[in-house]
Amino acid sequence: MRLFAIFFSFSIIFYGCSSNKFIRDIDYEAEFEKGKLALSNKKYVRAQDHFNTVVIGASHTELGDDALFYLGETYYYMGDKLLAIAEYDRLIRRMSFSPYVEKARYRICESYVILSPKYFRDQTYSEKAIEKLQEFIDDYPNSDKRDEAQGNIKILRNKLSRKVYDTGILYIKMEEYKSALIAFKQVVDLYYDSEYNELAHMKTIACYIYRNEFEEAQQYYVEKRSFIEKINMDDLVDEWFIQKRVLDRIELE
Repeated sequence: MRLFAIFFSFSIIFYGCSSNKFIRDIDYEAEFEKGKLALSNKKYVRAQDHFNTVVIGASHTELGDDALFYLGETYYYMGDKLLAIAEYDRLIRRMSFSPYVEKARYRICESYVILSPKYFRDQTYSEKAIEKLQEFIDDYPNSDKRDEAQGNIKILRNKLSRKVYDTGILYIKMEEYKSALIAFKQVVDLYYDSEYNELAHMKTIACYIYRNEFEEAQQYYVEKRSFIEKINMDDLVDEWFIQKRVLDRIELE
């Protein structure tokens, strides 16, 4: 038993030394380049193997941190945006001065934009995308991605606005005019730069008329007429007050 124990101990030491030697003998530069080549050839799983080897074995080195970015790229191009975000974020937290940080942060923005669903679904990812895009613009005001980021923010805000606007329209159909007014107010207060802003002003007037609150409707129209004129609907709204009811463009014609 004693001889077995000694032999077993030597075996562990030998295996441990061999294992460490194996790790030390890995050419991480070569692994990194193999990963980049596999990525360029769209061999994403193979690229992940190479980059993971570098990330684990060359941890807390510039090469290891660079590999983190490219590991995120493999998930990004595979379509797994949440895993990509996790890897980009790991790089940002581990190596804030890495030359890949700006690229990683914009990739996170792009990933959330892609994850943003149709307007009628839950908009958590849209809101997250707007948050990340605005942070990127604030931190990198001279980035060549600035205009693209601002364009994406506008698209996403328009999507959020449409969701609230359509909620207001649904309340009108249900004759829940007070709730509809709240929804349209949210559109004009929060999404004043969206294409639904003017329509929300118009529907607000309609809600007051549906409630037979003509004085409130008239006062609101006087204050917000420029918005109605902007979408060439002032003649239609004028007719609402003449006929004391809401009608559509077809009825007017």
